[in-house]
Amino acid sequence: MDKVMVLATGGTIAGIGEGGAYTSGQVGVNDLLKGIVPKGVEIESEQVANVGSQDMDSDIWFKLLERIYALSAREDIKGFVITHGTDTMEESAYFLHLSVQTHKPIVFTGAMRNSTSISPDGPMNLHNALAVCAHPESAGLGVLVAMDEGIFSARDVSKTHTSHLSAFKALNTGAIGHVYYGQVHFHAKPIQKHTLQSQLVLKGPTPLPKVAVVYTYVGCGDFLLNAALQAGVQGVVVAGMGNGNVNHTLLEVMAQAIKQGVVVVRSSRVGSGEVQLGEVDDMRHNFVRAGDLNPQKARVLLQLALLKTTNPQTIQEFFDTH
Repeated sequence: MDKVMVLATGGTIAGIGEGGAYTSGQVGVNDLLKGIVPKGVEIESEQVANVGSQDMDSDIWFKLLERIYALSAREDIKGFVITHGTDTMEESAYFLHLSVQTHKPIVFTGAMRNSTSISPDGPMNLHNALAVCAHPESAGLGVLVAMDEGIFSARDVSKTHTSHLSAFKALNTGAIGHVYYGQVHFHAKPIQKHTLQSQLVLKGPTPLPKVAVVYTYVGCGDFLLNAALQAGVQGVVVAGMGNGNVNHTLLEVMAQAIKQGVVVVRSSRVGSGEVQLGEVDDMRHNFVRAGDLNPQKARVLLQLALLKTTNPQTIQEFFDTH
């Protein structure tokens, strides 16, 4: 029988309340699992944290990393399911996708409705996530996200709606599979480097570099970027307009930041598409392009990249391949 380790961190799936007014992280993992485990799957569980994912932090990330490394050594454990709030699920999933070395599947899931809603989605999402984790084709695919019958690569998935059950989508690539009442079907595989192939792996807790995200808008000045630089950031992700574009005022400060040794990544606020060479001369300024990573995921990759190097060309290679 396949054994899956469930690592719980809280979130709406463990929330209690009425309608949209609820408190995340109130229900323990054992209660979440009652009556929803697929046939043929054996489980163990641990409560790693119990927070709303707006309060997720690197300390919890490293607790997950440590537990996965420790438990991966057990031959009886075939994979991991991580319950997590939806607000920052994509960032936590991508962090592990890049940083943990294991062939065993890691599947994130959560809920858009709390556990005491009239029709909660958490039980079915968790049931399906357990089935995905136990499926033999899940091994070697890196970190996955199973939500609303979709199976997504952690690199490509994002939360795209504040409340719909179908909030999670991979706008550039689509789902890599689907799961219906525990029946799993894959039709694609991630092609970028991850887990065993990743060049950004971590072996244990280490302070992550300080990286800020600066959002752009009509008439934006340079005060947000200047504040980040004064706070001592090592890197900045600029959520630019369209193809990662910025106004002339911000461009000048971005160029100054490079001269100060701060790595600057151009991303986009659009939500889909790829930041490419265009109106901004990245080669001249030594800016890094985020490709099709959104700003919050670009920040995760940049934090890990800065642990290896501050060379913009090398960091661009990480963005191109991971």
